[in-house]
Amino acid sequence: MSDTGRQVKVTQIASVAGRKPGQKETLIGLGLNKIRRVKVLEDTPSVRGMIRKVAHLIKVEELS
Repeated sequence: MSDTGRQVKVTQIASVAGRKPGQKETLIGLGLNKIRRVKVLEDTPSVRGMIRKVAHLIKVEELS
């Protein structure tokens, strides 16, 4: 279970053009699909796994 109220702010900083298959779908799953788009998401293990998969394309900030 996740801690209540823990969130992360995710910003897309790079394009998915020419990347490995699945990375575009992962970004869409995070709610991102254009550079400089920002989403605030719950800090859960599944979200962390998605972030790890596309870490080179996004910037992550911890929110309290």
